Amino acid sequence: MFRVSQYLRLLAEARREGAMPPARRIRPPGPVVIWNLIRRCNLTCTHCYALSADHDYAGELSTDEVFGVMDDLKAYRVPVLILSGGEPLLRPDLYEIAEHAKRMRFYVGLSTNGTLIDESHADRIAATGFDYVGISLDGLRETHDRFRRLEGAFDASLGAVRRLRQRGVKVGLRFTMTAQNAHDLPALLQLTRDEGAGKFYFSHLNYAGRGNIHRAKDAHFATTREAMDRLFDHAWASAQQGLDEEFVTGNNDADGPWLLHWLARREPELHARFGTTLREHLVAWGGNASGVNVANIDNLGNVHPDTMWWHHTLGNVRERPFSAIWSDTSEPLMAGLKAQPRPVQGRCAACRHFDVCGGNTRVRAEQVTGNPWDEDPGCYLDDDEIAADGVAPGAGATPRVVVTPFADRRQSAPSATRRYVPIAPAPAEDAA
Repeated sequence: MFRVSQYLRLLAEARREGAMPPARRIRPPGPVVIWNLIRRCNLTCTHCYALSADHDYAGELSTDEVFGVMDDLKAYRVPVLILSGGEPLLRPDLYEIAEHAKRMRFYVGLSTNGTLIDESHADRIAATGFDYVGISLDGLRETHDRFRRLEGAFDASLGAVRRLRQRGVKVGLRFTMTAQNAHDLPALLQLTRDEGAGKFYFSHLNYAGRGNIHRAKDAHFATTREAMDRLFDHAWASAQQGLDEEFVTGNNDADGPWLLHWLARREPELHARFGTTLREHLVAWGGNASGVNVANIDNLGNVHPDTMWWHHTLGNVRERPFSAIWSDTSEPLMAGLKAQPRPVQGRCAACRHFDVCGGNTRVRAEQVTGNPWDEDPGCYLDDDEIAADGVAPGAGATPRVVVTPFADRRQSAPSATRRYVPIAPAPAEDAA
C-alpha cells in the first residue's frame, strides 16, 4: 500500500517550515494479515480475485480453528487483521471472531461490499469496535451496478457508508480502476469528501482471479498516468488545506516513482528543494511488500504471499502454524520475495527507481510471462523515466538473474524499449 497523503503532508509541512525531517525505515513487527474468512459472496464482481459466488464452500476454517490461528498470529507479533471474503458479513460467527480479535488487541479492519449493512448490521459493527471499515465503490450508480452485476448495489453500499458514519465508525471507499470506470474517478473523489468518508483507497487492477480473466480491460498506461495525476492533485490540495482525509493506492508500486515525476512537473521549486529527501522517504518505504509485510490466509486456511497469489499456496495453517509457514524461505517464491534486493529481471532490473518500488507487483509478471521475476507488465513509466544514468533498459544494463524452479516455465522474450503513447480510455461496455 502506498500512503499518498503521508508524503504529501510531509511536502506541505516542508513548504511551511522550510525543512523536511530525515527518512527513517520503520519495520513492522509482523505482517498485516488479510484474512478471507469466507468465500461465499452475494455478488459476482467482474474483478474478484477470489472468484466468489453465492453458495457455501466446503472445508472452511471453524471458529475454534480461527481462534487457534489468532493465538499464533499474536505470538508472531502480527499487528493488523483485515477480515474479508467473499462477503464476510455472510459468515455467522463474524462478530464473534472480530470481538475475539479486539480482545487480543489486534487492529481489526472489515473489508465488505456494504450491500448487507442495514441498521442492524451497522449497530453490530459499531458495537464490535472495528477500527476501520472499507466499502467498495467502483464508480457512480450505473458503473458500479454494472461492475457488481447487481442493480441497486450502489445505493445499498452508499447507504452503508452513511449508516456507519452516523454511528461514528471510521469508514473509507475502495475503488478498483479499469478502462471501463476511470471516467468516474473525479466524481468518486468528490463523493468521498461529500460523504465524510475519511479514506479513499485506489486499487490498480491486478491479474488474479476474475481480474486476471479480464486483464485485457485493464486501464492503459495513459489512463493510469492521468488518474494518478488527478489523485495526487486532489490529495495535494487536501494536504495543503490540512483536511483530515487519507488517500492511498495499492497493487502498483510504480505510484511511488510517479509521485516524484508528478512533483517535478507540478511543483518544480519544491522538487528542487525537497525532491532528494522525499525520495529517501520513498526508499525507506521500499515498495512492494508481498511475502514480507503483507500476508493472506484464505477461507480454507491456505497461506499466500498476498491476496493476489491464490494460485500459489505456501502452506496450510491446519498443517503448520502460520508463523512457521511465513518464516520458511526454503520455498522458492518466498525466498525471492524476501530477498534484498529481489532477483528481478528485464526493465525492473535496470530501473533507477528499483529501490523505491521494490520491483513492483510480482504476480503480474508471473501471470503474464510465467516468470515471477520478469519485469512487471503493469509499470506505467516509460523507459526514459526509469533509465539509470541515461542508459535505457536493454541498452547495456545488466539484469539481475536468478535460477529458480520457475526457470522451466514459459519466459517472456526480451522487451523492446517501450515508449509512452497517449491513448484515449476504452469506452465503457457491459462488464458481464
